[in-house]
Amino acid sequence: MDGVQTGVKICGLTEEAGLEACVEYGADWIGFVFFERSPRYISALQAKALASRITGSIRKVGLFVRPDDTVLERVLDQVDLDILQLYTTPERAVQIQAKFGRPVWSSIPVASQADLPRLCTVERLLIEPKPPVHATRPGGNAQQLNWDLLHGWQPGYSWMLAGGLNPENVSQAVAITGAPAVDVSSGVESAPGIKSPDAIARFIHNARSPAVS
Repeated sequence: MDGVQTGVKICGLTEEAGLEACVEYGADWIGFVFFERSPRYISALQAKALASRITGSIRKVGLFVRPDDTVLERVLDQVDLDILQLYTTPERAVQIQAKFGRPVWSSIPVASQADLPRLCTVERLLIEPKPPVHATRPGGNAQQLNWDLLHGWQPGYSWMLAGGLNPENVSQAVAITGAPAVDVSSGVESAPGIKSPDAIARFIHNARSPAVS
């Protein structure tokens, strides 16, 4: 990772101030959540309006939970997403990537080193903690992964670290795990679904700054 800037994804955008902060401070990806149980859920029309304000090279990621083709088609008719982020089976993820002609990222919840996947059949995997037993959604629960599980882990594919990250801990997380990219949602919010521009600025800066030992 020497000399390579850590990639940053800000997920769960619902309003203009947060999106504009992502543009201003140089996020690599912004995420829209198309899962109705999430406090960060956004309609395709709302996402279209926000996406029209994106400038530069920021890529648009749509997050879906076990979507059928109809759901994906309805959203893509409104929003030209660059990437589809999925909670689904590996087989279904490959099928969706082929059918819709867009890169797919698959979210992989882990609790131990044995859960770390050896292979990746889509563009990228998101490594995050397993949700609580009674959680109503598979991700976005503000849980922090045990980063030591990833110390020295060097898979032969693209991946991203997610789960419980915030401006205060992201530099240490990158230092311990060697994550080439990081994903944050609730960790840069002032209220559920409402992003803090200041927290976004600090998160992006700290993700790309080495941890102080």
